[in-house]
Amino acid sequence: MRLMSRLFLALAGLLLLGAGVFVATFDPPPPSAKVEKVIADDRFPR
Repeated sequence: MRLMSRLFLALAGLLLLGAGVFVATFDPPPPSAKVEKVIADDRFPR
């Protein structure tokens, strides 16, 4: 039982470490859709 729990903890630690490396190195692509929004002139102070 002790061996099984150590194996499980080691596997969980490796999984967390791998997820951390993935998040740290992942470079998501920028959005490719162009967004245009009309803003009314009265929202800007003069």
